[in-house]
Amino acid sequence: MTQPDYDLLIIGGGLVGASLACALDGLELRIGLVEAAPLTVSAHPSYDDRTLALAQGTRRIFQTLGLWEALAATATPIRRIHISERGGPGFAHFDCREEGVEALGYVAEARQVGAALLAKLPNLRGVDLLCPARLETVVIEPEAAGVTIRLGDNHTVQLRTRLLVAADGAQSPVREQLGIAALRWDYGQQAVIANVTPTLPHQNVAYERFTQDGPIALLPMSENRCAVVCTVNDADAARVMALDDAGFMALLHERFGDRLGPFLRVGRRQAYPLFLLKAREHARQRVAIIGNAAHTLHPIAGQGFNLGIRDVAALAEVVAQAWRSGEDIGALPVLNRYADWRRWDQRRTIAFTDALNRLFANPLVPVRVARALGLLAFDGLPPLKHKFARQTMGLYGRLPKLARGLAL
Repeated sequence: MTQPDYDLLIIGGGLVGASLACALDGLELRIGLVEAAPLTVSAHPSYDDRTLALAQGTRRIFQTLGLWEALAATATPIRRIHISERGGPGFAHFDCREEGVEALGYVAEARQVGAALLAKLPNLRGVDLLCPARLETVVIEPEAAGVTIRLGDNHTVQLRTRLLVAADGAQSPVREQLGIAALRWDYGQQAVIANVTPTLPHQNVAYERFTQDGPIALLPMSENRCAVVCTVNDADAARVMALDDAGFMALLHERFGDRLGPFLRVGRRQAYPLFLLKAREHARQRVAIIGNAAHTLHPIAGQGFNLGIRDVAALAEVVAQAWRSGEDIGALPVLNRYADWRRWDQRRTIAFTDALNRLFANPLVPVRVARALGLLAFDGLPPLKHKFARQTMGLYGRLPKLARGLAL
């Protein structure tokens, strides 16, 4: 049999794919990273103005990978979380002191995370950066996956790899070419994001406020800024995006309330369509699927990116163990260990975010009363709150080595 060109080939060099390359550093694997965009912060679409809520578990993984030092100075800690519904008496809160952690999570800009990854990628051992290059074809053979990529100079290259990892986003070409079905549900909503400056200090509190028009989240940032994620119906999105800054800040104030006072400044706005996507399979012979290619979530609880990073940590650990024990890292029994490990965390997180959005979108009065009572009851049950907090922090269940500060 012809020796494959790579032991592992990652399709997609965004935040999740690049994180996997970093996680596998030092294993003496021959790794290729294929990315359609040039690997620069200004050119890559994943390294944009969006703000990421980094769970405590993600922070620990990044710290183990040597990435956190580059982010610590600019990432803003979330000390408390306040959850409420406009017009209702119910609320719930979380406090890092009650959970015994220095922060419940952190807020960082995607471009800052991208810059930290890009600074590390050229120094990885045994990693070829095939960028810019686009995937043309994928063929799965018993002993290897064969791919054809088109490089930036427009010539094609055929490559064979023991394991092909799809980290190529919600519209995954790998998933599509292999005929891996995915459930997709469009919420009929868009997330309008921007940075705002409130009148009052945010005091490192993150807010999730539910309204009849959709949820609105405010995440603390440096210089007393807040990252706002305002969910609007598709029918209202164009109108909201067309508002001048004063009109948009007035809309935010009307939906969020007076807790931080009027908003003084707002940055550039962007809108993204919201949908739920779940791949039917996350592992096949020679193929593993991670990140948004495997699951794309509603941003209501800031879980999507963190779920993808937990995919990275689990897959890297499974691959490392198999490689060191002399197993074929692309064999289905090995990859099923990854899929089985990740299944329950993915299902819990997807079900939770989807149900939360649907529950608080229901305008019926009995449902609103039940929500208010439920929030109050939840806030008064410390054991339930603690379990919920550990899960959203990425510290619940079987934790990968990287999340425990251990090298692979």
